[in-house]
Amino acid sequence: MSTSQEHDEQLMTRGATRLMDVFVRLGLLVALALLCYRVFSPFLTLMIWALILSVTLFPLHQAIASRIGGRNGLASTVVLLLGLALIVTPTAILTSSMADSIQQLIEDVRDNRLAVPAPRAGVAQWPLVGPRMHGMWTMAHEDLPAFVQSLQPKIGNIAKGALAFVASVGTGVLMFLAAFIVAGVVMAYGQAGAQTSRAIFTRIVGPGRGEEFTRLVTATIRAVAQGVVGVAFIQAIVVGLSLLLAGVPWAGVLAAVTLVLGIAQLPALLVTLPAIAYLWSSGNYGTVAAVGYTVLLFVSGMLDNVLKPLMLGRGVEAPMPVILIGALGGMAAAGILGMFVGSTLLALGYQIFMGWVADNPDGGKAEKAEKGPE
Repeated sequence: MSTSQEHDEQLMTRGATRLMDVFVRLGLLVALALLCYRVFSPFLTLMIWALILSVTLFPLHQAIASRIGGRNGLASTVVLLLGLALIVTPTAILTSSMADSIQQLIEDVRDNRLAVPAPRAGVAQWPLVGPRMHGMWTMAHEDLPAFVQSLQPKIGNIAKGALAFVASVGTGVLMFLAAFIVAGVVMAYGQAGAQTSRAIFTRIVGPGRGEEFTRLVTATIRAVAQGVVGVAFIQAIVVGLSLLLAGVPWAGVLAAVTLVLGIAQLPALLVTLPAIAYLWSSGNYGTVAAVGYTVLLFVSGMLDNVLKPLMLGRGVEAPMPVILIGALGGMAAAGILGMFVGSTLLALGYQIFMGWVADNPDGGKAEKAEKGPE
């Protein structure tokens, strides 16, 4: 065997050994990443929402800190107490009302305490579905338990899902509270966290774009959290508390509907105007009380017209369907908390993707090729 052949074999053996080392190290890194994810995954939604809250509320934190001598810890405590008083406590009240309404409905159906009004004769004249709808409605009016029994197992699955939702409400409120506490801790070390974020983005996308990417992420989170989700959430709380104060049934559920409408950029008057109609048609309110509650509900339904100019510093560049799909998908995946996380993350992903599409290094060459030589 010649010396060159021996040298080639040694190089191949050495290359194979190094390649095996690379695969072993890569496998160990993947295994470590999977183990870390498995440990961290129960807290993933909580931590993401805490980071979103900390990024959103950090300007308020800095404004408070500048007024109290730069004490970041005390400023975080003040922001946390404000969040507990203005957001977490009303949210707990409304979610508790929603859970009570759902549970009461299930008990009324089970114990045959729910009165279903008789259908109008015109229902049977509806095209295609009229006769069937009239028959089912009549059966529900005459014998609700038998009607419910006829819909088994579908109605049973719906009831189980509703009960599971009621059970998850308390967990969601606790998660919301924990997210605020974690966000307060993060804001106390906000400057160091911002530097670390810039360093991470610089390492991922390069030194030239790290700062730009950091600004994009921060601006998108604040725009969505304040201008879309924030406005919708605050209005849902105000509308829900107004409904509770007026004694309108299903106030918690109507507040949740207001939240979804707000994220979809639809007016809350779609909820408050029927509630006002209920006030005047129920006969349970005196004239003075009905007028007062009408004014309260009407003003709360128009609150977004005041909140949007105050909280939306710039337009949200992500389309509304992206934000709405993110909110609904996040709620389906992780409950109430997932609604806020999903809308923000999907909008952020959309912004990053469209930024990548716009930053095409061959775009200039393609335009020149289309124009041709001058």
